[in-house]
Amino acid sequence: MKTKLYKPILVLVLGVMVLSFNACTNLDENIYDTIAAEKYEFSEKDAASLFSPVYSNLRGVYWGWNGYNDIQGESSDLRCTPYRIGIGWGDLYVSMHKHEFHSQIGHFNTAWNNSYNGITACNKLLADEAVKASEAATSQLRGYRALYYYILFDLFRNIPLDTTYFHEAGWQPEQANPQETWDYIIDELNDIKGKCGSDNGMGQINDYTVNMILAKMYLNHNAWFNDFSDDSYFGKAIDELNEVINSGRFSLAPNYLDNFREDISSNPEIIFGIPYAENYASGNYYANKWIHNAGRAVWNFNGWATGGSAVLPQFLDTYDVADSRYSDCWTIGQQNNQNGSPIMVDGEPLIYTKELHSIDNPGCYPFEGARLIKYEILPGDFGSQYDDVPFFRLADAYLMKAECLLRLGSYKGETEQTAADLVTEVRQRNFKTDPAKARRTVAQLRGGSVYNYGYRENQGKLGEEDVWVTTEEGGDDIELGGLLDEYAWEFVCEHHRRQDLVRFRINGSNQNVYNGKSWFCKTAKTDVSDNHSDIFPLPKSALDGNIKLKQNPGYTE
Repeated sequence: MKTKLYKPILVLVLGVMVLSFNACTNLDENIYDTIAAEKYEFSEKDAASLFSPVYSNLRGVYWGWNGYNDIQGESSDLRCTPYRIGIGWGDLYVSMHKHEFHSQIGHFNTAWNNSYNGITACNKLLADEAVKASEAATSQLRGYRALYYYILFDLFRNIPLDTTYFHEAGWQPEQANPQETWDYIIDELNDIKGKCGSDNGMGQINDYTVNMILAKMYLNHNAWFNDFSDDSYFGKAIDELNEVINSGRFSLAPNYLDNFREDISSNPEIIFGIPYAENYASGNYYANKWIHNAGRAVWNFNGWATGGSAVLPQFLDTYDVADSRYSDCWTIGQQNNQNGSPIMVDGEPLIYTKELHSIDNPGCYPFEGARLIKYEILPGDFGSQYDDVPFFRLADAYLMKAECLLRLGSYKGETEQTAADLVTEVRQRNFKTDPAKARRTVAQLRGGSVYNYGYRENQGKLGEEDVWVTTEEGGDDIELGGLLDEYAWEFVCEHHRRQDLVRFRINGSNQNVYNGKSWFCKTAKTDVSDNHSDIFPLPKSALDGNIKLKQNPGYTE
């Protein structure tokens, strides 16, 4: 059980102000529907508590209930939270899975409110004269603010943009157009490059975090704007990634699961991580949400567990049998307690099955679905809630660079073979028993996905005849489908998948995989020009709080 606290120190003018990255000080934070906050004068004495919201709100964005991680995963082709027969769940998670998005789904409030609370905190501090006198302090705060806006831009695109703290009474922000917000984030990040520090602790924006946000912006530009006429953004992304890779500060962790330990502060792969700590900043509830209540005995963890989420069988079928990430990430079959005895539930052995019935018709039964065990659970823990978040890690930089090289063909002397070599390097730690399978070729990465896409619902009831409703869509028609698979195996249940699916397109169509493919109980869009669900509706609470906001196209509420 982790007890270590991270307390980085940033020296500002007028003395040393200790900035705790772990304090969970409960300040009165405004819900940012209108993006207007009360003015507050602060002194050096209370600086620590005032800096706390900058960092604590990022935890809320990521691991607030239905946070950023869930948003990216629940609407993807990798996992779901179905209606559990005899247990519950379902409801808003069913809507996320089916892409039946609307403005009152709780996921969107979590990301919106926490992000704008964090932006308010940054604006408040950046308005203070003591903070403005320190380039290191202002650069890190601007970096955090840009990170919040990057997340909001990814999810909603048409968002209010505010960079100041002091406003007249009754002020409400205008909704910026996507190009304006894009330009702002890029300009901010470029202006603070090299000014944040290269050797910062967990939770701090460092110079390489800035590179990674810029690289993400460039990598996704064409998909976000649905304009594929300019490939130069991929070269810009490579330039940023090379600053990270060539710095020599980072290396791949020897083992995949090293990235998901409770404490990753000394992990050489982590470029930017969000720290969590028992009693101060817990958040990761994956074990609690995925594991059946009786299954807690496998680890002897003490938190709640209701067995909600499950991995999609179609995704499980994509793994190579020699890939250790399968067993690193998933538990399936008979569950045993720490003494090795089978766990029983009402006289029945607890056996997780691979297959799922349905998202909601009739739903899934309690034992259905392999369960996530990727994030470390230690005996006595309340699940995996103390696990630090690897927000940016070197493996991501490698695969992003590989993607850009494959899309460009070559760049500054590096070729598609360089891309294959980068992917191979990431795979090598996962094929130790069969090293030859770690090797990836350009042809494999450029080929189709091995994911067998299509609708897969069993509407029969347990113990009765199966009633399958299926379609066959396959994955051979996906551009760079082999690389899309690599992203899934490496980053499942992190915060990647939706963004990746929006970026990868179906050959011969203007549609992306996110909209154009079916999986489990989510159906493909038949209109190839309909991509409104690439972004989510603005939360109803935000619309109600600011009459200047307009709902995103394609959404009626």
